[in-house]
Amino acid sequence: MAESAVEAEIPDRYRYAVIPHIMVDDAAAAIDFYRRAFGAREDFRIDAPGGGILHAEISIGRSVLMLGDGSVDEAEAGSFAAPSSLGGGTSVTLHVFVPDVDGLAERAQAAGAEILQPPKDMFHGDRTVILKDPSGHIWVFLTHIEDVSEEELRRRLAAG
Repeated sequence: MAESAVEAEIPDRYRYAVIPHIMVDDAAAAIDFYRRAFGAREDFRIDAPGGGILHAEISIGRSVLMLGDGSVDEAEAGSFAAPSSLGGGTSVTLHVFVPDVDGLAERAQAAGAEILQPPKDMFHGDRTVILKDPSGHIWVFLTHIEDVSEEELRRRLAAG
């Protein structure tokens, strides 16, 4: 069976990954933002008994992301926290390969993302944009443009 175009664009080493689970202040608004900005599809949702979203799953291309409201009782009991409760910072950056990083960056910015690094070709062989979503999470979207050997990667990095 032939690979689909999307599968062929993602380097083999990144095809199977850990599924991130993020917490936000308003999961419904975050899902709406991810739909508009990243073309996400909502796959599953469990509403919390007292309101809000206990757990939801979305897909961005072939990548799955789990999320929920950090303020619901069940999340607080498990010590899950949104970036706002951590002073606005986050210790996690989410990387997703997409077919068109430039188009995604334009949609994301129009939807309210803050572009931290505009799309550019990087030494590692991927066209990359770095952005912050309205919930405070940092995202790196990449479009693979060339395979780079480890030797060439080190040479490019040293050359600056």
